[in-house]
Amino acid sequence: MNHLEEALELAARGWGATSPNPAVGAVVVRDGEVVGRGYHTWAGLKHAEVLALEEAQERARGATLYVTLEPCASHGRTPPCIDAILAAGVRKVVAPMEDPNPQTRGRGFTRLRDAGVEVELAAQYAAQATEMNEPFVHFMRTGRPLVTLKSAVTLDGKIAAPEDNAGWITSETARLHVQTLRHRSDAILTGIGTVLADDCRLTDRSGRERSRPLLRIVLDSQLRLPSESRLVASSRNDVLVVTTSAGSPEKRKRLESMGVRVEVLERSDGRASLQGVIELLAREKYLSLMIEAGSRVNWSALESGVADKIYFYYAPKILGGTQSLPVAGGAGRRRRKDAIRFRDVKLHSIAKDEFAVEAWVEREG
Repeated sequence: MNHLEEALELAARGWGATSPNPAVGAVVVRDGEVVGRGYHTWAGLKHAEVLALEEAQERARGATLYVTLEPCASHGRTPPCIDAILAAGVRKVVAPMEDPNPQTRGRGFTRLRDAGVEVELAAQYAAQATEMNEPFVHFMRTGRPLVTLKSAVTLDGKIAAPEDNAGWITSETARLHVQTLRHRSDAILTGIGTVLADDCRLTDRSGRERSRPLLRIVLDSQLRLPSESRLVASSRNDVLVVTTSAGSPEKRKRLESMGVRVEVLERSDGRASLQGVIELLAREKYLSLMIEAGSRVNWSALESGVADKIYFYYAPKILGGTQSLPVAGGAGRRRRKDAIRFRDVKLHSIAKDEFAVEAWVEREG
């Protein structure tokens, strides 16, 4: 493993614990020896570069700093990392990518070069570094959270049987893997139909540190969410119900008194607005949203262009029949040539005879 690969591994330790900041790892090397390591978490405040330099102390002078993202040149919760790098006397900085924020891109590297520090852009690791911080990069480039549509499906693309849905489609191994996706997400969304059918909690059960609670969101046009549901009972100001003007004011007050946030975000057809949710999350700097919902909400996310990616877990089963619910219902596309297309498809082995498909929605134009 080379030093930049080690920095990327360090950065991964911060997954779920850095938002709205990126996950960053740093390694200080002098005379071929690692003398400092660091990775960022929101609670730890200090950035990865500063932590690595503090561990290296005087050995940082004349050393090379390997970092997974262009060091920041602006003042946020902490002073710019560039100041610490220059004060430490680092001779060279190696990073795989520039800051994706168009307002600050390249400023850190420019300041380093102007101060006489050698800068090397290790472009061969750019894709890996980008994937490390997909939500942050996406948010910086688009101004909106990265939306991933997740589902557990049979080989014939079904998510529910027409009658008894007791049990699970996928294995316990697959369900545990889902917790890694939840942990890396800032928010999770489902429809009221799923809540009424499953009495789900939608929690992050990974047991790992988070920078902020997982925001649990329910689309509920008529405000039918039961006050006695497990979702409401477990609310710690981390449940958001998105409703419409049709929702009962009395029910809204009762839910709010139980620590549930209620927002009226209404489409022109009188249904709860998924696009409105995305805009709210963007304003409040939630970098990522995972949708775990039913057939109708899934189609709405795809058809409206809200979904950026899919992550489908496939089980070695077939339900068949015309009444079993498909992963995406709704009106669908009427012509084969109009099918929603995907790119950059990846297959992940999950458990024996189970796999997951990860892919990006292909945007027109």
